[in-house]
Amino acid sequence: MILQLSRVKLIILSSLFLVFADNYRFFINVTKIYPISTSNMSFLLSIAVVFSCFLVLFFCLFNSRLTLKPVLIFSVLIAAFISYFANSYSTIIDDTMIQNVLETNAGESIDLISTKLLLYLFFLGILPATLIYKVRTPSQTIRRTILTTTATMSLSLLIIIIALLSFSKFYTSFFREHKPLRYYTNPTYAFYSAGKYIGNKFSSGEKQIKTIGLDAKKNESSQGRKLAIIVVGEAARADRFSLNGYEKETNPLLKEEDIINFSNMYSCGTTTAVSVPCMFSYLERKNYSDKKAKSTENILDVLARGGVHILWRDNNSSSKGVADRVRYENYRTPDNNKVCDGECRDMGMLGGLQEFINQQEQGDILIVLHQMGNHGPAYSKRYPQSFEKFKPVCETNQLEECRQEDIGNAYDNAILYTDYFLSQTIELLKKNDGKFQPALIYMSDHGESLGEGGLYLHGMPYFMAPDTQKHVGALMWFGQSSKQNINTERLKQVAGNDFSHDNLFHTLLGLMQIKTALYKEEKDILKSS
Repeated sequence: MILQLSRVKLIILSSLFLVFADNYRFFINVTKIYPISTSNMSFLLSIAVVFSCFLVLFFCLFNSRLTLKPVLIFSVLIAAFISYFANSYSTIIDDTMIQNVLETNAGESIDLISTKLLLYLFFLGILPATLIYKVRTPSQTIRRTILTTTATMSLSLLIIIIALLSFSKFYTSFFREHKPLRYYTNPTYAFYSAGKYIGNKFSSGEKQIKTIGLDAKKNESSQGRKLAIIVVGEAARADRFSLNGYEKETNPLLKEEDIINFSNMYSCGTTTAVSVPCMFSYLERKNYSDKKAKSTENILDVLARGGVHILWRDNNSSSKGVADRVRYENYRTPDNNKVCDGECRDMGMLGGLQEFINQQEQGDILIVLHQMGNHGPAYSKRYPQSFEKFKPVCETNQLEECRQEDIGNAYDNAILYTDYFLSQTIELLKKNDGKFQPALIYMSDHGESLGEGGLYLHGMPYFMAPDTQKHVGALMWFGQSSKQNINTERLKQVAGNDFSHDNLFHTLLGLMQIKTALYKEEKDILKSS
């Protein structure tokens, strides 16, 4: 008897087989973090459902008479091999491993063959592949194929969205803090790694960087040396600043300074990987793409061309390519950062900064300090114990275990530490007032969701992201010498206007008095009216 199935049913059954037969190691690792219990059972089942629906979505892309069976057969055969090595050796098939496999000679490969491998290959690979090959799929019109495929993909996507929203607290820590778990998903991570390997192979040639601002030079009318520090914040949303009316006092030190608070600043993206390169780019959010940003110079290049001394200090993940062509210092390790207590603190980036300033005997100086700030979800780790003012706090990175109030307290304490860090940065600038015209610009890269509407962290697509992920903390401070050239009283009057990361490029050109055709005065915050 020949089994007959529609192609959609074949896709669903194959997906279920791959999830439940070839992902033992994946689920074992999941249950180590989320033990099987009454409270976790529904979430664990949802993982299997989401994984299956994702595979259905993927295979639906190949739903045609000529492509579906070859793709399914290839998938189950590859998954069988991966399952053996994952279960036997806890091997992860990433792009490096794929390179190793491709560069392994036949003699070395033979040593890997065993009876157990052949059994895996037969029962999990050859047998299901044979069944897929032999099953009869009735032919159907193109129109019918499109309709059934679209309906199946729509339903799968809906199920995924419902599952993610229903267990958002769990998935927040699952995706953010337990990334290694996805390395065991079979065969999806291997397919991703193969694509990455191929992509790296084709793009391994030297990239040509587009130069901009070749006409950049110091404005002849400029007087006095400029010293500016830009602090790039991390995940600091505007409505958690008491400067913006938040009921908790999270900015006690900044309120003692003559700062200009920008209450309506919006980010270029909802992730660091997008916002940081975008805010330093001339592309603006509407024209921004990762490829364009990585192949084009940014404001730091233009300022350096105009004679400005540049230094980037990083206590976050990296500069995301922004500081590739300027002086860069990593403050994520005790080698450079001398303020570490299990975690290296943002305050450490101020260490030795005066010495750097003193070494620049001529010219203007721009320093970028990239904070760890409010990097989640382990907010309680982002500040020293002495800053734990708001209690009780969530002390785990698995937000599903905490009350929303406790999560918020930990987050607010991290804002309080940023308040201290910024006040100390201002103190450093004050010491240089007179010799320089000092200025501070603080902008967070993006905001953060803290449980509102069931959402946590950040990274939602911009068009549908909540305001909490886009509305960011931002402020400026200017020394007495700087106020000779900058009308701070007028600036305070427009500080409530809508601004965004798009303004930073032109504001820095205006602040540092660099003349170039790239400059647009209407986008310079300092010239706003």
